[in-house]
Amino acid sequence: MSIFQRPAYKSEVTQFIEQMKNSKPELEKSQRDGRALLWDKAINREVAQDIAAGRVAQKPYVYQTNA
Repeated sequence: MSIFQRPAYKSEVTQFIEQMKNSKPELEKSQRDGRALLWDKAINREVAQDIAAGRVAQKPYVYQTNA
């Protein structure tokens, strides 16, 4: 052990999170389920290509009128 090594420090937030995970072991699974519900979705590549092909290029200055 080095004389410069600091003692093991855990912030109050880290201690709180570890305590919550220990008291509710199903918490991480419910978080993963929530993420899967909102974010982890299968992408239809054909529809994504159609959407990308249908985009209209934006003007360099959007507030310019067509005078």
